Order: sequence, then C-alpha cells, then structure tokens
Amino acid sequence: MTTSTPGYTAIKDGRILRITITNPRRKNALSYDTMAGLGDAVLAASADPAVRVIALTGEGGDFCTGADLSSAPEEKARGITPEMTMDVANRMIRAIVDAPIPVVARVKGAAAGVGVAFALAADLAYAAEDSYLLLAFINIGLMPDGGAAALVAAAAGRPLAAEMALLGERLPARKALEHSLIAGVYSDEELDAKVEAVIAKLAHGPRRALELTKRALNAAALTSLEAALAAEKTGQCELLGSGDFAEGAAAMLQKRTAVFAE
Repeated sequence: MTTSTPGYTAIKDGRILRITITNPRRKNALSYDTMAGLGDAVLAASADPAVRVIALTGEGGDFCTGADLSSAPEEKARGITPEMTMDVANRMIRAIVDAPIPVVARVKGAAAGVGVAFALAADLAYAAEDSYLLLAFINIGLMPDGGAAALVAAAAGRPLAAEMALLGERLPARKALEHSLIAGVYSDEELDAKVEAVIAKLAHGPRRALELTKRALNAAALTSLEAALAAEKTGQCELLGSGDFAEGAAAMLQKRTAVFAE
C-alpha cells in the first residue's frame, strides 16, 4: 500500500506503515485534506493484519506545526466549517490512540499546535536534541485542540500543561523528556537509528499482546481524552469566529505581534 497525495505519504514497508507529512515549505502544517488523509491512512493500517507498527514523521527539518492557516480561505470557499475541521482533527487523533498496533513518532524541529497532539498521541515519541513542543494556540487567540490538554496533562501533570497552554512558549525536547512527555532525546545521527530499532522490534512482536497492552495503558492514562476533545471542539469553534483569532491569524501571517482586543 502506497498513498502519495499533497500533504502526506503513506508507504507500506513490510510490516511497517511509514507516514510522512510532506509540506516542508509550511513546516509540515496540516490542511483539512491532509488531516483527513492521515486519519484514513491510520485506520486502513489498523484494519490490515499485515501491518504491525505505524511510523510517523515529517519531511525536512520539522515534525508538524499544526493547522495550515494559509489554506483557510480556500477551505472556507469549499464549505469547510470550523466544526468540520475540528471533527477531522479529532478523528485523526482518535485513529492513532485507538489503533490496535503501536504508533511511533520521530520528532525533528518543531512540533507545534495540533502537531503536539499528533506526536503525543503516538505510543512512543522520540525527539532530536534541537526539537521542541509548542502549544502556540494562545498566541493567535485560540485554545489547544486535538486532545492536547489531556495528552499533556496525562503525562506531565496539570501545572506544566497549564504553562504550555496559557503561555504559549517553546518546551525544549530535553525538558519534555524530563516531564515524561516523550520517550527519548537523541542527536540527529542517533535519532533515526533509535527509531528504526524500535520500529523493527515492534514489527516482529506479538500483535495481540501489543494491542491489549496498548489498550490497558490508554485506559489507565487517557481517561479524560474524550472529554477534552469535546470541550476543545466547543471552545475552539467559538474562538475561531472571534475578533481575537482574526487578529492573531493576520499577525502570524504578517509576522508581527498580535494586538488582542477581546
């Protein structure tokens, strides 16, 4: 199975499905269609008994910087509503969490916005030394989505989740590791070797035992994920229609400081 569309590729490599976000010009930001395609790819792999592990990464120097705001005008013209965007993002995250096979993320550069949730929804995330997590939503008048509130708090606790969400500042990979948000930090040279070794081991592991283990871990750790996804959808749909978001989005695209009024 090989899927190659604008925004991502999904290539079946033996027992491994390798999914790569392919929008490096926009630091691997995600359009509506890309999020829909990513969800489709994960769900298809979950239903394929020959696939034993999913590997997630981004092309070039970044993992994923969240929603691609530059695609918003075209998507609006197509009739894509904020509710539809939230639904397709949530479906993507649920597909990763609910997959009966392990999902491994390789994070280089930026994991920002819903890209944080995309990385942390994976069962194992390994990062490069110079990479970072950034819940940048507050900087453009929005709130975290993709279940990020639950995914960060489940691993690191409420205080760090609040700091990341309310201040919108970068969390370096080393600090993310200290707070158990990711599984390991490596040099660029070591990262690929580590991820490949992990993927190879999982690809030849006992599929049903891995599935039940993953299910038990998520049942214990992610009890609030569905509630977070629902609250994020309601809140984000409200904020997407606000003047603060209009100002924040314009400021980001114009590379200036936003001036919020509300």
